[in-house]
This record gives sequence, structure tokens and C-alpha cells, in this order.
Amino acid sequence: MNEILYSEIPSLDLSDFTSGDPVRKAKFVADLGAAYNAIGFVAIRNHYLTEELSTKLYDTFQKFFYSADELKKKYEFPELHGQRGYIGKGKETAKGFKTPDLKEFYHIGQHVTDNDPVKDEYPANIWPDEFPELEEIGLTVYKQLEKTGITMLQAIALYLGLDEHYFDDKVKNGNSILRSIHYFPIENPDEVPADAVRAAAHGDINLITLLMGASAEGLQVLRRDGAWIPITALPEQLIVNVGDMLDRLTNNKLKSTIHRVVNPPKEKMKTSRFSMPFFMHPRSEMDLTCLPSCIDEAHPKLFADMTAGEFLNERLIELGLKKK
Repeated sequence: MNEILYSEIPSLDLSDFTSGDPVRKAKFVADLGAAYNAIGFVAIRNHYLTEELSTKLYDTFQKFFYSADELKKKYEFPELHGQRGYIGKGKETAKGFKTPDLKEFYHIGQHVTDNDPVKDEYPANIWPDEFPELEEIGLTVYKQLEKTGITMLQAIALYLGLDEHYFDDKVKNGNSILRSIHYFPIENPDEVPADAVRAAAHGDINLITLLMGASAEGLQVLRRDGAWIPITALPEQLIVNVGDMLDRLTNNKLKSTIHRVVNPPKEKMKTSRFSMPFFMHPRSEMDLTCLPSCIDEAHPKLFADMTAGEFLNERLIELGLKKK
């Protein structure tokens, strides 16, 4: 069977899945599975995040990142290994690379509101005193993206022949991260290392990633034939891609596709780019052992058994955010 080679990522309507119409729902599941088999990325409309909320969060974080470095560094705590608060310039290096990415970012994590003991595993969120509005808008956006992610995982579960709610308890109060990224201006592009890029080629660690439309072009996805194709989310869309944990769980049936953020032309390096991905993680105890249904003679087991927590710890060390 010939592989599908997309020239752009497929666009799907989440309301087809939630409509109550079994035909529309089944088609969404089939189309999602085909896209995740082939390229690992889709664009989703009619999700749960409003444009108003997205714009408000972008505006607030833009003010934060345009602040003085001294202010931002007040909210950087290396002992948290990049899990909460501000992570400064030159702190993250993609797996397999030696030169840090040209970015700084801020992390908002899970806010547990019930008596779930998992709360003790997570550091508290860090909120800048100078931007008091960030807490409310940040947590609201987090919950809307989490709700969308749960719905997407229900469709993925059906595609894999699992119970529709297979992932529900595994991501309830999961270790998900909302990351606000500032690809900061480079006033003298010739002074940065020749191999320095905004985000070097990488796969995401988590189950799935949900990305709000970035403020500028630059995101590219590596197609199966080796070609890089550009991705731009329309204002009403979320880009949703497979992460390494889901790839591992499905024995590479669903593809965690390599992607990158390339540098713009030199004259545009003096401008900022903003991006806000939501990295949907399960609880740390989730077993990532390959699903038996994804293993057969033609597809032998590729990965050693591991929990989500163990896998995350391994990758944080590889990224340089945590010491061995």
C-alpha cells in the first residue's frame, strides 16, 4: 500500500466527534488515525479554547517577556528542572544537539483542586507579582486545552480499538505543561553560532501536544520521505500532534513526527516570535508498555517497558534541564 504524503497537514472538525452522530464520529476517528499513522499532525477546529482567551494569554505573556531580564529571572528556579516558572535563554538544548535553542519560556503546570494525592508530586505554580492577571487567564486556558486533549485522546483510543475512555483516568490531574515560548530578537545574527536555531529538530516527550497559532511562521514538520513541510495554524485552529509517549505506547503505530522552528531571514531575526504549546502528559505512574494490539510479527516490540515518570525524567536529563 502506498504511503500518504501530505503537502499540508489534514484539517479536522472536532464537532464531528462530539456531535452524537455515529457516522460523523466514526469518520473523524478514521481520518485522525490515518493522519497520525502518516504524519503525526492534524489541525483541529471547533475545540474548547476561544480566540478571546488565546489572545488575552498571548498579550499577557508578551508583556512579561518584554520585561527586563532582571524581573524575569526572579521567577526562575533551577531546582524545579524547568517544570514551573521562567526558563531563561540558552537553557534548553534539543536531544542530539549541542547548541541551545534561541528561546526563553515560561511553564504553567497542573493545578490540583481535589484531594488527589498526586498533588504532592507537583511543584506549585509560580505567578509573577507584576502580572496578577496571568494566574486566572493561564489556568483557564490550561483547563480548556486539557479538555480538548481529553476529547482527542478518546478519539485516539477508539482508533486503537480501546475503550473510548481508556486514557481518562491516566490523564486526570496529569503532569501536563502549558509552555509560553518567546523566540527572542537577535540584534546581530552573525554573532550567534552558525548552527543555532529557534528550535532544533525534535519530537515532543508527552502523549499529545496542542499548539495555539504562533505569532509568525517557522514551524516545519519532517515528512516520511525526508521533506520538511511548513505548518501554520489558522486563528481558529489548534495543531495537535503525537508525542513520544504515545508513539512508545503504540509501538510506533502513531508517529511522533520530528519538527523544528527554523530561523527567519536575517533581517527578521530582530523580531520576536511567540508560541504556546500545551504538552499533555499523563500521571507519572502510567505504564507506557507497548499495547499488545500494536505488536505482531511484522511489527515487533520496539521499546523497553517504562512508566511515564521514568521516561520524562530520562528526557529532562537529555534536554539539559536536569542533572543525572
